[in-house]
Amino acid sequence: MSRIKVLSVFGTRPEAIKMAPLVRALEQSGEIESLVCVTAQHREMLDQVLSAFAIEPQYDLNIMQPSQTLSTITVKALSGLEGVLGQAKPDLVLVHGDTSTTFTAALAAFYSRIPVGHVEAGLRSFDKYSPYPEEANRRLTGVLAELHFAPTAQNAENLRRENTVKNVFITGNTVIDALHTTVQKGYRFSVDALNGLDYQNRRVVLLTAHRRENYGQPMENIMAAVRELARRYPDALFIYPVHLSPYVQETARKALDGMDNVLLIPPLGVLDMHNLMARCHLVMTDSGGLQEEAPALGKPVLVLRRETERPEAVAAGTVLLAGVERDGIVSSAARLFDNRSVWEAMSRAVNPYGDGKACCRIVQDILYYFGRADEPANDFSPGQSV
Repeated sequence: MSRIKVLSVFGTRPEAIKMAPLVRALEQSGEIESLVCVTAQHREMLDQVLSAFAIEPQYDLNIMQPSQTLSTITVKALSGLEGVLGQAKPDLVLVHGDTSTTFTAALAAFYSRIPVGHVEAGLRSFDKYSPYPEEANRRLTGVLAELHFAPTAQNAENLRRENTVKNVFITGNTVIDALHTTVQKGYRFSVDALNGLDYQNRRVVLLTAHRRENYGQPMENIMAAVRELARRYPDALFIYPVHLSPYVQETARKALDGMDNVLLIPPLGVLDMHNLMARCHLVMTDSGGLQEEAPALGKPVLVLRRETERPEAVAAGTVLLAGVERDGIVSSAARLFDNRSVWEAMSRAVNPYGDGKACCRIVQDILYYFGRADEPANDFSPGQSV
């Protein structure tokens, strides 16, 4: 019996981080032939992850171009994937999450009548313009997908409310699997400024802010809040790997350049980022993935957004929704700086997103779908041991 040919498609750094451990798990299955296609929607940051996990794609569309728009990403990826699918002829296409690559790959596979497996399915903010364009991308992908790998029971329930009830599997999030390989004791950072810091006795705050829907006044509010917090807590050190977006670069440097306890550095590779997260005191972010990663490392998260598609973290107490108004962000952060018991409660809360076995579950569920296993994997439930 021939092996099941599975083509994993991704194009951005966050997708690659979460798909890398799954690619490895697919490769280790004797029943599966694993292939990888990258669109390179993001080139430099994607390549950092591919190098860190030693992944060599069989197909690379290399679509990134200066000043690219959502339309150009979609058109170039759709055209390139048509040729890849015709050549590779996979039995299943795996996509992840909510990027333009995700939706486009699902659409290309649908046009070729190839089943789609959606990893990290069922996340919803219920506002199609926030996050933008991610909320629409993941909802559209859900319509096209045949297999739905939902990280949590809440994600699966979101799908059921949309009448998606067939082939819905609760797996946990693959990013927790990734953390088990990337976080290392005694790690040496590739950025010299991060080596030698007193992570034990100084409150290091990891900051990320880059989302499109925060451009404009919200981003200015975030930077003003960070500036105020840095002034109010001079003993803290705010480390901000600044996104490559020219707008984010300009806004961050205008507000934060020259502050003694704010360190603006280039974007970090996945190993540096995960190990910095493991050593920091607190995470402030408008990212989606960090809301899942940081709690797995016992780090409280302030979410710099008006809403989150990850309500499980709010309910579990691992994240606090701070919003995008200056005073609200400052007030939320001050609770964690000024009240040790609040910080400890968040750091000890049970991460609702995974136990490090998501990839094994997804592989088992794929085998079940193709009739190579008698039953699907047991659903993930928070609190299970690794």
